[in-house]
Amino acid sequence: MHVCMCADDQGEPVTSAALAARLSVPSGPLFFPVTAYGPDGAVDLDTYRTHVRRGVEAGAAAVFACCGTGEFHALAPEEFEACVAAAVEATGGRVPVIAGAGYGTALAVQYARAAERAGADGLLAMPPYLVVAGQEGLLRHYTDLADATSLDIIVYQRDNAVFTPETVVELARHPKVIGLKDGLGDLDLMQRTVSAVRGSGAGDGFLYFNGLPTAELTMLAYRGIGITLYSSAVFCFAPDIAQAFHKAVATGDDATANLLLDGFYRPLVELRNQGRGYAVSLVKAGVRLRGLDVGEVRPPLHEPTEEHVKQLAELVERAQELLEKAAGEETTA
Repeated sequence: MHVCMCADDQGEPVTSAALAARLSVPSGPLFFPVTAYGPDGAVDLDTYRTHVRRGVEAGAAAVFACCGTGEFHALAPEEFEACVAAAVEATGGRVPVIAGAGYGTALAVQYARAAERAGADGLLAMPPYLVVAGQEGLLRHYTDLADATSLDIIVYQRDNAVFTPETVVELARHPKVIGLKDGLGDLDLMQRTVSAVRGSGAGDGFLYFNGLPTAELTMLAYRGIGITLYSSAVFCFAPDIAQAFHKAVATGDDATANLLLDGFYRPLVELRNQGRGYAVSLVKAGVRLRGLDVGEVRPPLHEPTEEHVKQLAELVERAQELLEKAAGEETTA
């Protein structure tokens, strides 16, 4: 099991706790940074480090590098390893770094070993490329990946990697499989999965994550079945809004959560649904709006329209006004 023995900026030792323990009660949102590209289209590691560092300083509880929002699919292997190493450097051990790994088993293992060389604390194991496999094949794929390095892994359920509760029980028995991230959104299946793992005795400390695009929209529903961890793409470009929502969900402040759901997250999802790939490209546009030029997305993704970027800016401004108004009302109450 990989542990961090780094030191922070003040020279104090950083926790050597296991990854699952560090993720189980996060102090802030889980940060999925975009990957920065320069004007020539090459990876811009300096800007990427700045993006990651700002996220950590804004309160991210963990950095998930080179995952879906980070365009894992678009990165060459050497770019991937360089980005993971840059994320590790930028965090300075203050929070864990989890790197994406995907494609077929042989390539996923290569990416996992590259992440291990780069100093990552764990892996987000994304679905295999192209094929629709049976449960037996999926179990073997993720078991082989877990066996390939010393890193703990979180398995990502979505698209062509959908698991029966029984398969998740078997995955949870593996000492290095520490969690399941759900990008499917089938709450009936998730409830049955949580129950099966709990009932099997295999899931002591097993983690579950809401991994839907703009996960905040469905967090109150996921919280209802005991899932409190979630990925936040919004944190990339509006950390103040993401932090306010995270705090509201964690403390049971449903009034603030619903204020942001109605005034920001629901309209954001409706805007996101205006274009394919906007779950990445609109987020990247949001980062540029906040003053950090992280470049455009790589093909086959495409940039959002100017009108959609304008609407995104207006949504962020409206959400910040809502938070300011709510804070003022709380002060005068």
